[in-house]
Amino acid sequence: ILWMQDAFGIDESDSVLQKTPFGFDVSVWEFFWPLMAGAKLVFAKPMGHRDPQYLIELIHEYKITTIHFVPSMLQAFVSVLASMEEKCSSLIRVVCSGEALSFDLQVHYFSVLKAGLYNLYGPTEASVDVTWWPCNPDTTARMVPIGRPIANTQIYILDPHLKPLPVGIPGRLHIGGTG
Repeated sequence: ILWMQDAFGIDESDSVLQKTPFGFDVSVWEFFWPLMAGAKLVFAKPMGHRDPQYLIELIHEYKITTIHFVPSMLQAFVSVLASMEEKCSSLIRVVCSGEALSFDLQVHYFSVLKAGLYNLYGPTEASVDVTWWPCNPDTTARMVPIGRPIANTQIYILDPHLKPLPVGIPGRLHIGGTG
């Protein structure tokens, strides 16, 4: 949560939509980050996270600036939004995690929305996120990286004998630090 505040700096002018079911790790930052920063916390109705039209209405009504999506739901959200005239102009940042974010979805997203798109990665065992990547609408790379380590986190690519590998050589991802 401290890293997110350092990276994104929300304040009392922001509204964060809490829509992730409580059993998922992302719900923790949806709850506590806006409260820590003095931002408005808006709760979606139970199961509302599955309804793109409902989410669009909430974003408009409460001028949501920050929202989280798993990529499969982001795809559904952007597809519904693409057919609408109003494009959720209050959104400043959309955080994506929980599944791989495809390059095609990134392109589709930026064809519909102007808000920043951030790809976060973190296995549940690591307690939410360990890396992040600010997506770029002008990139020509055909993939969306998992990004760089967040604060107090180190990422290592190791061989089967736990020896570091050179950049570009596939191996096993190891996460370290106090994140």
